[in-house]
Amino acid sequence: MDHLKLVSISFHTAGKIFDFDAQEFDLSPGDKVIVETERGRALGTVVKKPREITPDKAPPKLKSILRIAAENDLQMAKSNSLREQEALQFCQQRVKQRNMEMKLVRAEYLFDGSKIIFYFTADGRVDFRELVRDLAQHFRTRIEMRQIGVRDEAKQVGGLGICGRELCCSNHLREFVPVSVKMAKAQGLALNPTKISGQCGRLLCCLAYEYETYNEMKKTLPKCGRKLQLESGTAEIISRDILAQKVTLRCQNGDRCQMHINDLQTEIRKVENPPSKSPEKPKEESKNQAVERSGKAKNRPGKTQHRPNKQNNNNKTAAGQSQPVGKDNSGQEKSKRRRRRPRRRSNQQSKPPENKT
Repeated sequence: MDHLKLVSISFHTAGKIFDFDAQEFDLSPGDKVIVETERGRALGTVVKKPREITPDKAPPKLKSILRIAAENDLQMAKSNSLREQEALQFCQQRVKQRNMEMKLVRAEYLFDGSKIIFYFTADGRVDFRELVRDLAQHFRTRIEMRQIGVRDEAKQVGGLGICGRELCCSNHLREFVPVSVKMAKAQGLALNPTKISGQCGRLLCCLAYEYETYNEMKKTLPKCGRKLQLESGTAEIISRDILAQKVTLRCQNGDRCQMHINDLQTEIRKVENPPSKSPEKPKEESKNQAVERSGKAKNRPGKTQHRPNKQNNNNKTAAGQSQPVGKDNSGQEKSKRRRRRPRRRSNQQSKPPENKT
């Protein structure tokens, strides 16, 4: 199966990227090429190195590269940029004359000069039909008026942000991402519109860069207002430094201290699990004591050893063997009778048996 060579091309600085069929051209990032688009021929810049794909994975309505830009093509692009400035100034004059509530941002000539596109911003809808007639009579070409948002305006105009660097949208940010106040809160920023808003008047695009990182690092830190039991007593968390992984504590006496999360966890573990006293080790026995103890153990009578009868020991006296206890002169042993306990008679007299008739 034959493979297709796709190449990524952008028509403006930090603009959207489009894929084209590279044909048999040997291209590299930074090359200028002429391509066929839906609105005509245009001059673009190669952004990524060509890659091969199968035809079934190719995007629909794939356009092809016509040729690599020559010197005359680059000269035509420069002349078009000069004509764009003249067209923008003329259009601004007509807007002022008609008192139209719109702000012109930029004028763009197509590569072949067949159309001029005017970009503008406005709060609502604007009726610019009379303006288009004036522009068409003056330039003798097709005119298109396109309304854009304030972010697109900042992207096309450019400038410096509050950080002192070039705007991200006009430098490298090709697509806008949604930004919310929640991102500023998660990063501990002051909710001051002048501090968290960009040149366009919307929230800074850079708020979304570190939002996920802050959420991951916040999981390891306790929340503000939580009370902890430390060795020095009860302490309350009043602030957190997420990037430094530190917390500020307020102790019982009113003092404040800053502690790293690892040190804080160590303090908490000491309070929850205090160190137990280690049991004393038994003293080591000397060899002689061990031998004596083992000898005594051997001399001890076992369970199977015969024990003398206590009755025989009681019958012996110090002078010798005495006369056996419980025997008379004839040598016959007196029998020991067990005295029986008399039965108790009931107080009630037994009734005589009834005569049966």
